[in-house]
Formats: sequence, C-alpha cells, structure tokens
Amino acid sequence: MKLTQIIARDLTDAWFQAIGAVVKDGYEYVIERGSYAGTRRRELDFVTIKIEHPGTRPLVPDIPPHLGLTPPVSQDYAEDYLRYLMTSEKQENEQYTYGEFLEPQIAEVIRMYKEEGYETNQACMAVCDPKSIFLEDPPCLRQIDSRVRYGKLHFVVYFRSWDLWGGFPANLAGIQMMKEYIADEIGAGDGEIIACSKGLHLYEYAWPLANIRLGKN
Repeated sequence: MKLTQIIARDLTDAWFQAIGAVVKDGYEYVIERGSYAGTRRRELDFVTIKIEHPGTRPLVPDIPPHLGLTPPVSQDYAEDYLRYLMTSEKQENEQYTYGEFLEPQIAEVIRMYKEEGYETNQACMAVCDPKSIFLEDPPCLRQIDSRVRYGKLHFVVYFRSWDLWGGFPANLAGIQMMKEYIADEIGAGDGEIIACSKGLHLYEYAWPLANIRLGKN
C-alpha cells in the first residue's frame, strides 16, 4: 500500500493536488461492486490531505475560465449539501442521510465543548451503524473527529470511498461550513481540516476532465 500525503492551502488547492496525485499514482481497476460497476476507476491506496486554510472563499473549485470546464459543484449546491449533513430529513429515494447520524452528535459535541471544556479527545462523530454494511451503497463518509487546539477547532475526516471529481468538492465545502458553525457556537476559531481515505478515486468518465483541469489537453 502506497501512502500519499498532500499539504494544501485551501479547498481548491486540495482538489487540484489530489487530481494530480490520482492521475499520476492511482491504481487502475475494474469495479466489481459499487457505483459504476463494470467500468474502470483510478484510486489512491491511502491518502492524507492537510488543508491549512479551508475557510478561504470560494469553498467550491475555482477553475480558470480558459480551460472551458464547468465546476463540478456550485456554492448553492454546497449549501444544500450542508442541510444533508446537519439535518435528519430524508427524501423518499434515500436509504440514509449523513444528517440522520450527525444531527444529534453535533448538538452533543457543542454541549461537550461548551460545558466541559476544550481539552478532550471524545468529540468524535460516527457515520453509519452495524446495519450499514448490508446496504447496496453504504455511507462513504464514516467519521468526523474534532479537536480544539491553539484556540481553533480542527476536523479530522475519514471517507471509506471518495469520488474526487464530484463528491470531494461538495463534501469538504459542506463539512467546512459545519465546522464554522460549531466553532462559532463554542467560541473557537476556525482551524484546519485533515482528511484521509483508502478510496479517493476518479471514475473513468472523469479521466479526460481531470487531464483538462491539469492542463494536459
């Protein structure tokens, strides 16, 4: 297993660097189970991405106009995704939402920090339950851990599988807005995001788009 480490300035920089890493070093295989089964995927074995200033705007990818690429997500979409992260409301076609797991835990994390202090390792929010393994598409996001250190709230996030082209930008924009909300509630500054995954990937359809973004076409 190859370990990849990325240190990024902001969310846009993290996305760009991650695309470069997957194109350069991604393991290529045919998907046997999961989204786009039967097509190819390029995936990093394990990646850690440290984002030093995730609150820098814009939170969604800022793509140079001359490349002619439509950004994979908009700010409006990211804000809709924030509701999916933070509330338990579920649509008829959804097996689960992240919010159904996270909503009660967010309230407890805020209470914990406000009433019991910052110096704790227990403010960790889990996504999924023992039944999730039996779903056709189990949750990709599995954990949002948190730490208040040096006066700022930091998040450590784990994805079991992570779509780099369309998922990564919306996921991190929403998670960043969630972090800003919690930081404001507990009176802390806004800190870093450290994200890790054993499944950060580009689906085959996105390979030519990734090359354009990297200036290879």
